[in-house]
Amino acid sequence: MSKEKNIQVLKPLFRTREVLEEIEDCLEKGWTGIGYKTEEFEEKWKVFTNFNNCHFLNSASSGLHLALNIYKDKLGWEDGDEIITTGLTFISTNHAILYENLYPVFADIDRSLCLNPDSVERLISKKTRALIYVGVGGNAGNFKSIVKLCKNHNLVLILDAAHMAGTKWKENNTHVGSESDCAVFSFQAVKNLPSGDAGAICFNDKELDQRARKLSWLGIDKSTYDRFTEGSYKWRYDVNDLGFNYHGNSVMAAICLVSLRYLDEDNQYRRDISDTYTYGLKHLSSINLIEHDQEISSSRHLYQISLDKRDDLMNFLYEKSIYCGVHYLNNQDYKIFRGFKNEVKMTKYYSDKLLSLPLHLNLNTEDIERIINSICSFYSND
Repeated sequence: MSKEKNIQVLKPLFRTREVLEEIEDCLEKGWTGIGYKTEEFEEKWKVFTNFNNCHFLNSASSGLHLALNIYKDKLGWEDGDEIITTGLTFISTNHAILYENLYPVFADIDRSLCLNPDSVERLISKKTRALIYVGVGGNAGNFKSIVKLCKNHNLVLILDAAHMAGTKWKENNTHVGSESDCAVFSFQAVKNLPSGDAGAICFNDKELDQRARKLSWLGIDKSTYDRFTEGSYKWRYDVNDLGFNYHGNSVMAAICLVSLRYLDEDNQYRRDISDTYTYGLKHLSSINLIEHDQEISSSRHLYQISLDKRDDLMNFLYEKSIYCGVHYLNNQDYKIFRGFKNEVKMTKYYSDKLLSLPLHLNLNTEDIERIINSICSFYSND
């Protein structure tokens, strides 16, 4: 094993002094739960994204489940109704479908690693109710085509935007996702807008946003913060629905408020690193670089390459204290999803070949050069 500095694949960077000031504000006021900072973040996130609504949650996984739970109830979906999805994603995307006794139908991807509209259209049936589109690594892929497809077939479009905080359309500098019926973001520690663990659900429909607020606090019709700020504390509330404990808290929101101040700047640094990778690796014919849509300023949550000798290169870099990742294995290869098989050749192809190179704000020029030179030396010795 190399004695050189360890380089992690993903690693958060926090502006510690600013974060502690925001958290101290919570502690001094004696309010660390739902409300206060969560509401402040929601308002600032709506300004940043221009989304109609935002509800701060404890994770993106909770948001995906809430979305399907709410649409199923609102639109009268039945158990066994179909949701078109991707296998190249973190398992929480597809766990959310199973939570609601819905049926995941796996469509194939294209070279963006996002869903292929042609594959999606072939799989639409009388039982199809919605589509979950995952912006892998911050990429948008053929999202605009998917939006049109869902409108034409009257399907609910849920954007799993866990990697997409700050991904914007270049043409008007607006955030990707307002075109969907619902977008779900992750603010987990290694995401572009990091906290300890948190997320947000952004419905276009205000009524559904209000529904999410009740369900994320166990179905209680009025949060503790709302009851406390009504002028005098009113302890009584009602519970009309079976809800979940999915709401976020003010400590996580405090961290997110600081991260949001720097999101555009941080994403630009990620794009600069990605450009350096591309310049340094494009001459290697054995590596396929995953390009991001030129119509967007990508959040660049991941820098992914595909290659035949993925595991060999991964082990080679590991010996040099450079730690890479795989995003993701085809979900259909996991036991829980093996009963939902579809022919997804591109998903399988990339699942066997993808490698995520280190990409985070702690990396400097020397780190990136070391990674590139190590990859080049792997192929020169091959």
